[in-house]
Amino acid sequence: MSTSLNYKIDQVGSYLRPAALKQAHKDFAAGKIDAQALADAKHTAIEALVANEIKAGLRDVTDGEFNRSWWHLDFLWNLTGVSKYDYDKSYKFHGSKTRTDNVELTGPIAANPEHPFYADFDFLKSLLPAGVEAKITIPSPSMLFRDNRSDNWHQFYTTWGQYLDALAQTYHDTLQQLFDHGARYVQLDDTTWAFLIARLSSNEDNPSEFTKYAQLAEDIVYVVNKALEDLPDSLRVSTHICRGNFKSTYLFAGGYEDVADYLGQLNYDAFFLEYDNERSGDFAPLAKIWNNREDVEIVLGLVTSKFPELEKKEDVEERIHDAAKYVPLSNLALSTQCGFASTEEGNALTEADEWAKLRLIREISEEVWA
Repeated sequence: MSTSLNYKIDQVGSYLRPAALKQAHKDFAAGKIDAQALADAKHTAIEALVANEIKAGLRDVTDGEFNRSWWHLDFLWNLTGVSKYDYDKSYKFHGSKTRTDNVELTGPIAANPEHPFYADFDFLKSLLPAGVEAKITIPSPSMLFRDNRSDNWHQFYTTWGQYLDALAQTYHDTLQQLFDHGARYVQLDDTTWAFLIARLSSNEDNPSEFTKYAQLAEDIVYVVNKALEDLPDSLRVSTHICRGNFKSTYLFAGGYEDVADYLGQLNYDAFFLEYDNERSGDFAPLAKIWNNREDVEIVLGLVTSKFPELEKKEDVEERIHDAAKYVPLSNLALSTQCGFASTEEGNALTEADEWAKLRLIREISEEVWA
């Protein structure tokens, strides 16, 4: 893998969908506009977003995930051997109910050379001036381990290990194809580690259940690292460890202590870690995640993307220096704790609020890493 990302301000990926784009989706669903008109609306929104990201001082930009409805499902639906179905129940967020979409295996899993995300990335890349990098976000392969998505693996594979190898190859091939399209910075988003934090801590006195979840953690490490093997050196891959982000609510709570040893084994170039409230725990696990890797970066999500209130600059700066007791300051960076709209519904703040958050991050970074 590559050297440090070297971005002292970064962003997780998703942004609030503008009103015109939301209206275009409604008009398309009502049959008032065709698919091309909807695509044009997306492209117009992305062009404006990219201009604002560059103005905010970001050296890497995304398309805001404007081409998708969910942060993860749209990608998974378009893999070979995976299909959409109605889960018939909402994901268990604290304080809100989601739509009931899900994915399931319908055949041997493989990369899709015609995946629509490639064309989406091509468009994003075409907008960027020299010195600004296109970043693409996709879900971690671990997201296929949960919520009944791999229950029928035995219909297509003799052993669980064969399925894990196929999933790793799927992601390896996808990452390679993204590289071939010009991607040099890919982020794998992951809520499964937060799920495991909750399960491991609640089953410490239940050996059989604890062992089951510990094995799941080992499986994730195996699949991710196998997927990352032998990729081009100039492809940088980060991960965002998320506790859930839907309409400013969350799924999981807990610090990183129970999974830090596993995270430290993952061969990512950077870790985006949520630290915006007391649910996130302290900074002590950072030492295990960094694990004396001189080239790995820890991106501290100290500024919340869930609510509009601006953090106090001095408080954020103090927390960065607290984190530097465990990881060298040169290996730290700053971002919001998550994206602003992990699903098309978005969080409970305005577009003006999200840009104010990014301005704050830039101001802090200029003082801390001057």
